[in-house]
Amino acid sequence: MRTVRAEEITKNIKEMCIEANHVLSKDMEELFIQSAKKENSILGKQILGQLKENLEIAREDHIPICQDTGMAVIFLKIGQDVHIEGDNLTDAVNQGVREGYAEGYLRKSVVEPIERINTKDNTPAVIHYEIVQGDEIDITVAPKGFGSENMSRVFMLKPADGLEGVKESILTAVKEAGPNACPPMVVGVGIGGTFEKCAQMAKHALTRDLNDKPSVPYVRELEKEMLDKINKLGIGPGGLGGTVTALAVNIETYATHIAGLPVAVNICCHVNRHVHRIL
Repeated sequence: MRTVRAEEITKNIKEMCIEANHVLSKDMEELFIQSAKKENSILGKQILGQLKENLEIAREDHIPICQDTGMAVIFLKIGQDVHIEGDNLTDAVNQGVREGYAEGYLRKSVVEPIERINTKDNTPAVIHYEIVQGDEIDITVAPKGFGSENMSRVFMLKPADGLEGVKESILTAVKEAGPNACPPMVVGVGIGGTFEKCAQMAKHALTRDLNDKPSVPYVRELEKEMLDKINKLGIGPGGLGGTVTALAVNIETYATHIAGLPVAVNICCHVNRHVHRIL
């Protein structure tokens, strides 16, 4: 049994909130540069050049990449041989978010849903827990802005809709999002499970290292096909036309009920912030 102090989790969450908002992850930056070379539109190239300059300024001057510094989404994989000592784990995570958004001078955007009263510290975070084997804590911090989050969709398809229905759902979500999701975008897709499971998978899919490919052949092919079809929609960088509408399509799947075929689409802007650490 390994002991991890809650204060250590708080410290790492704080640092990760700041890092995610100031520096684009390496996999995203590499793909962004590659995609900029493929853009055929002159205006699209100009927009991608401006976005690249913005990323460089944010990194060098230690300022947020985007004014919308998001709602903190945290994925925690906790080894079953880990004992957390000190504060309650949820409290420790929220304290890390609280400190990160204060010390990083990040915009605090979290409000009570109906009365719209700001919590003033960007908490509570949205936390997803998973118990796994081992004695490590795997942390992913993914701040999510709501320009793209508001473009999310869940489709409760019939089994007879099949793979073609899944493809049409993905394209429908992207078409309806248009410029509102600040393209070029990354498209996270969850297929299977239940209403809430497919949505969680779609969100988690956005955090996958873009250099990693799915092990399931049909999923790998589906990602490739959907990326090609999305980029033929002509939405383009900034929604002003072009050949680079999406940088990537990431798909996760899960077993589902014989009577259903849930599909969720969670779109993220070109920033697609995520930071990963293992304690």
